[in-house]
Amino acid sequence: MKWISDWLTKEGPPPTSPLCDFARLSYELRPGDVLLVEGRSRVSNVIKTITQSTWTHSALYIGRIYDIRDPDLQQRVRMAYQGDLSEQLLVEALLGEGTIIVPVSKYRQDHLRICRPAGLEPEDAHKVVSHSLDHLGLDYDVRQLFDLARFFFPWNILPRKLRSSLFEHNAGTPTRAVCSSLIASAFNRVNFPILPFIARDDDGSIRFFKRNPRLFTPKDFDYSPYFNIIKYPFLGLDDLGVYRKLPWCDETILYNDDERAFAAVTREGEPACKEDRTVFRLKLKKAVKTYKSRKEETEEDSTPIHPQVREADT
Repeated sequence: MKWISDWLTKEGPPPTSPLCDFARLSYELRPGDVLLVEGRSRVSNVIKTITQSTWTHSALYIGRIYDIRDPDLQQRVRMAYQGDLSEQLLVEALLGEGTIIVPVSKYRQDHLRICRPAGLEPEDAHKVVSHSLDHLGLDYDVRQLFDLARFFFPWNILPRKLRSSLFEHNAGTPTRAVCSSLIASAFNRVNFPILPFIARDDDGSIRFFKRNPRLFTPKDFDYSPYFNIIKYPFLGLDDLGVYRKLPWCDETILYNDDERAFAAVTREGEPACKEDRTVFRLKLKKAVKTYKSRKEETEEDSTPIHPQVREADT
């Protein structure tokens, strides 16, 4: 089975067009944040088809080793992770590897987004991290991945033995997990809502019901109204009208989500822009220089604060 797992998880090349500023995004992470990843593997493509979403993976940010106050949890991290403990760390469940700890830098070349639980108390953030660390070493629940796929098919057209077991009381086994259900169960532990069912009674009172954590997929953290979305584009456009300075190319050449074909077209007629190559490079260099200069001024004006307590721009 290992060769199947390796084949499914083998990643394709990183995108040639970066979408996020990794340095700034990683600086803004706080313990308890959910990091969404647009994966590049074959299994990621399967998840995209199942969930109809760009986001194929989710991981929980636990901070650096000194962000974890509990000595027992610190020791657990040291035993599970053999890399540099001064790095920013994530807990994630991966096919073929189970629940493990990895550095944030693993996803430096990927499209990322932070989903931050709004108003989460620091003590509850610690409990969320603790819950995720309690699951270190568990296998990846491949059965649940197939159950999610079958769940999207009409119930009555599938044979009983092929129907999803997601709604069964003791479906699956407690010794396995997938990325989203692991994180959802951690937030359930502190009664933090993700996508709860809200019942309104006749007297106007409301009651919240927790959703089955096995039903969660990465996109649900993006969709939830209880999580703030934090993203930093590769080239910031915060200043009024700065988009007018971008080196846009000929409008007759449009990108149709086929990176290889588009690269071939642009190579044939580089730079495929109204301006010649020299003007194109000068405009791009000027735009990037303006952005970096503005970014440095902003960082100089602000007092450095520990990433755990620094407020991010949303």
